[in-house]
Amino acid sequence: MSSSRSLRKLEVESPVPADIDIANSVEPFHISEIAKDLNLTPNHYDLYGKYKSKVLLSVLDELERSDDGYYVVVGGITPTPLGEGKSTTTVGLCQALGAYLDKKVITCLRQPSQGPTFGIKGGAAGGGYSQVIPMDEFNLHLTGDIHAITAANNLLAAAIDTRIFHESTQSDKALFNRLCPPNKQGKRKFSDIMFRRLKKLGITKTQPEDLTPEEVTKFARLDIDPNSITWRRVMDVNDRFLRKITVGQGPEEKGMVRETGFDISVASEIMAVLALTTSLADMRERLGKMVIGNSKAGDPITADDLGVGGALTVLMKDAINPTLMQTLEGTPVLVHAGPFANIAHGSSSIVADKIALKLVGPQGFVVTEAGFGADIGTEKFMNIKCRYSGLRPHCAVIVATIRALKMHGGGPEVVAGKPLDPAYLNENVPLVEAGCVNLARHIVNTKAYGVNVVVAVNKFSADTEAEMNAVIHASMVAGAFDAVICTHHAHGGKGAVELGVAVQKACAIVNQPLNFLYPLDISIKEKIEAIARSYGSSGVEYSEQAEKQIEMYTKQGFSSLPICMAKTQYSFSHNAAQKGAPSGFILPIRDVRASIGAGFIYPLVGTMSTMPGLPTRPCFYEIDLDTTTGKVIGLS
Repeated sequence: MSSSRSLRKLEVESPVPADIDIANSVEPFHISEIAKDLNLTPNHYDLYGKYKSKVLLSVLDELERSDDGYYVVVGGITPTPLGEGKSTTTVGLCQALGAYLDKKVITCLRQPSQGPTFGIKGGAAGGGYSQVIPMDEFNLHLTGDIHAITAANNLLAAAIDTRIFHESTQSDKALFNRLCPPNKQGKRKFSDIMFRRLKKLGITKTQPEDLTPEEVTKFARLDIDPNSITWRRVMDVNDRFLRKITVGQGPEEKGMVRETGFDISVASEIMAVLALTTSLADMRERLGKMVIGNSKAGDPITADDLGVGGALTVLMKDAINPTLMQTLEGTPVLVHAGPFANIAHGSSSIVADKIALKLVGPQGFVVTEAGFGADIGTEKFMNIKCRYSGLRPHCAVIVATIRALKMHGGGPEVVAGKPLDPAYLNENVPLVEAGCVNLARHIVNTKAYGVNVVVAVNKFSADTEAEMNAVIHASMVAGAFDAVICTHHAHGGKGAVELGVAVQKACAIVNQPLNFLYPLDISIKEKIEAIARSYGSSGVEYSEQAEKQIEMYTKQGFSSLPICMAKTQYSFSHNAAQKGAPSGFILPIRDVRASIGAGFIYPLVGTMSTMPGLPTRPCFYEIDLDTTTGKVIGLS
């Protein structure tokens, strides 16, 4: 990576120390040095301490006419519950490109939720010698984006219940008079946001006193159906006891009791809006269009109908700027947004990718990650994120492990927190070969988008040469551009140099347009069925509730949105126990919901938890502060 600053070469130890110990052993560069290497001046960013800064969107305007760099997405095979190292591979690849192959490179990653950090999974900064640092700042508050989302989400939740309460106790005239109170001169006026509702209702009058009694009723009374409300409160902590709650039990709420619940903050539609927005103006429109439920007449009620879209945008105005950090080897990272990968699309933000592509310029590389296996993550990256961004990837990496391939070949169950079965620690080439059907389907599906596919075999200490050779052979037979062994967890960027070379070659010869899996102008069902076929399904079965929702969203004019399938990540099918590459199954759609502001319909395949719980022994048992040095210890 061309730079006035020499990048950091790591002194690796074997066996690999704990992630937090590696992270704490490295003194990060001041973030202004990282910014300077990207030709960013202090006017282009706001500092958040010594090691983080927010890059301002004005950078995009300044570089509008500059050419983009190469765009690389990292997906994976269907994972075990332990994960196969997509984030680690994403970081290791960038360290290889920047620190060893002298390329200008930026890593674009999702911001992790604090819930799993203190729960089961731990942090998400990569691992071993391929990490984002400071790891504790990355995994905890960062620059407050998730807190901003929490505040905005809960302001909207409060506005919903409050509006129902006030409408239940007031006449149309009283409501209207309070919504448009007279000023000191006795004159009433509409606030700016009210014109959005008036326009939606087809009312062109600009003065409150000109409305007819019928128009007053239509304007002032939202008449929200409490049973239709989909908007829930959120917090960034795993708390199973908030999954279902009752609100309105105070004596002053006059019996306005309603069952609702909490989701984890990253499951909020506002997080998906942040990830898919392309500008501040676009974010304002998306936040205002978010649908919270229906009126009793069946019309969608939006945040702007409640008068709160502008306030939500104010709470989110700083969150729209990506956070600049660094890897262990001093290459730059943009951390921004972290939507769920099942009920949402699971990718970091469009604005971070766009800024990064301009900053690296021609011949530079931007590497980003798609959540879960490629059947969910890469599919949504292509069909949702790339539709809204207008960007197209030049190369897709698929991360595979011998461990996961053995599982797909019929190996014993892999359970988080339990020791691996000996089958995963001893050589078994036939088991690996049998499991490669899973990898092969991911390769074929990803190639269909018109991108070159490079398979990264993430090597573990128990993997043998014969097993890895079997994966490389199967990858090439399935149509991969290349397949390489990676040891970036143990060796940092040096362990991913071969992957970096393969990715460079794959990017250099792309000449096809991006092929979407489905067009937007077909029906909701046709889009669902196109995605189901990519899983290996022979058909789709819709519940009565799903049929009802599809009919409603079509009637409301939302059928042209892309589809975001909420499905288990542990199988191509709806059944997490079905490993390998199942086919001929019927995919059941239990329900269909929508994130209208974010811009997608999400069918539910089975039950999706949007508020994780804590295990008997959460990660927080290990986490503490060294009160002498002030450093965090025990983060994983």
